[in-house]
Amino acid sequence: MSRILIVEDEPAMLRGLKDNFAANGHEVIVAMDGQSGMEKALSAEPDLIVLDLMLPKVNGYEICRAVRERELNMPILMLTAKSQEEDVVLGLNLGADDYVTKPFRIRELLARVHALLRRRQTPAEGTIRFGECELDLEAHRFQRNGVEVELTAKEFGLLRYLASHPGRAFTREQILNHVWGNSVIVTGRSVDRCVATLRSKIEADPGKPVFIETVRDVGYRFDFGE
Repeated sequence: MSRILIVEDEPAMLRGLKDNFAANGHEVIVAMDGQSGMEKALSAEPDLIVLDLMLPKVNGYEICRAVRERELNMPILMLTAKSQEEDVVLGLNLGADDYVTKPFRIRELLARVHALLRRRQTPAEGTIRFGECELDLEAHRFQRNGVEVELTAKEFGLLRYLASHPGRAFTREQILNHVWGNSVIVTGRSVDRCVATLRSKIEADPGKPVFIETVRDVGYRFDFGE
């Protein structure tokens, strides 16, 4: 059972989320404003935070910032009524893991939450298996259907980065900084090209990807495809 903190100031929304998470076997903690949300995020040790961005007293961005400054690594899923790229990117760059735009379907939200909770079960080192694929992090080897497939250094680094954080949305800037490094002058198009070649090697149908999902106007997210 996971402990989930919901920070949401709309009573009907809060009640609906609480009931659905509880029905799925989670322990639920709630807060209706940013100040109490901040206090519970820092003290209640939740396994995951569902966080509205527009809150009274303290906004969701400041909660993200405070949680990460304390070096707490629980996943944070943003709820936002805004669909503008800059709002989502700001939240992700401050340490949020993914987002859902209101209005949303509860099944979609639950799926995102469960994907984020699974990331804690993914080893930092070892072997990551998904579909018919196997990524050996220690041997630096990738196999599909038992056959070794050669990946470039960037392709391996990109797949390792995404697959080690299932359910988390990454901006192109975050991917560039982690996989390419700050000292290399490249653009987001380099990420897109690398994703395209990687999909051709890991996806059954690269035109309809299952594992590496595109997050519109933002970047990419890895899913186990189950």
